Parts: sequence; structure tokens; C-alpha cells
Amino acid sequence: MGGNSPCASCKLLRRRCVKDCIFAPYFPSDDPHKFAIVHKVFGASNVSKMLQELPVHQRADAVSSLVYEANARVRDPVYGCVGAISYLQSQVSQLQMQLAVAQAEILCIQVHQDPIMPTPQIDDVEPDDKSFLLQNNPSHQYLNFASSSNVRESIFGRDMVS
Repeated sequence: MGGNSPCASCKLLRRRCVKDCIFAPYFPSDDPHKFAIVHKVFGASNVSKMLQELPVHQRADAVSSLVYEANARVRDPVYGCVGAISYLQSQVSQLQMQLAVAQAEILCIQVHQDPIMPTPQIDDVEPDDKSFLLQNNPSHQYLNFASSSNVRESIFGRDMVS
């Protein structure tokens, strides 16, 4: 920074902010909490080394990631951002299951609302034609579910439906 006020890093570390300070572009003096939390979790020296190893065009994204990970680590010292990711993956799985159940319920409703085409009496058909009728009868393809809970049980098994 050099001229005006030191960056948040130099303020916190109580040192003079030089013109080519590696922290200055990413940790402005008006947001001291941002550097404080990153410093607390990763340490200024480690952050400095990480930033120096990256090309300049990737540093802003790296700082954003470090800030996010540091905040997650402070909120959850054991799991950090992995805990947040696991929670979100769990939510996605639950929503996918709910979607599958809803789609099955819609299919069940549609099946019950479609008019079933009348079929000839099996007694009136020759014995060789009976197998043909059973294979090509459109109503034979439909599943007869009494309720949506039966749909859930048939798709996911009795153990998964609560």
C-alpha cells in the first residue's frame, strides 16, 4: 500500500506496509476481520507462501477460498468446510429421494386416470391367442398400487419408507 493506510495484514501484525506487500491487494484496511480470521487459522507466513506460489491472476480466488475455509474452521473446528459439504450432500440425497417418490406418485396417479382400453374376453379367444393378448394388453403393463405409500415401498423397500 505504501502511502495511505496499511493493509489489514500489516495493521494486525504491526508492521510497515511496503509498496509491494503481497497482502495489500487482497486484505484491505477497511476489512480487518478478513485477514484476522485467515491469520488465526493458517498463519501469516503460510498465507504469504501460498500466495507467492500462485500466479497473480489466481490469488484473489485463493484468498476467497482461504477466507471461506477459515470461517468454516472457526465455526466447526473438527470438520471445517468438509462438514458443510457433507451436510449439503446429505440434503441433495434427501431431495433426490423426495423427487423420486413424487415422480412415482405422479406416475401412479396418471396410471389410475388413463382410461383402460376394453379387452376381449379371454374365454372367447382361441388358446393360442391368449398368450398374445396377455403380452400385448396395455392394461397388463400398469401396476395397481392402492396408495402412494405402496409406491414408496415398492421403489425404495419397506425399510426406507417411514
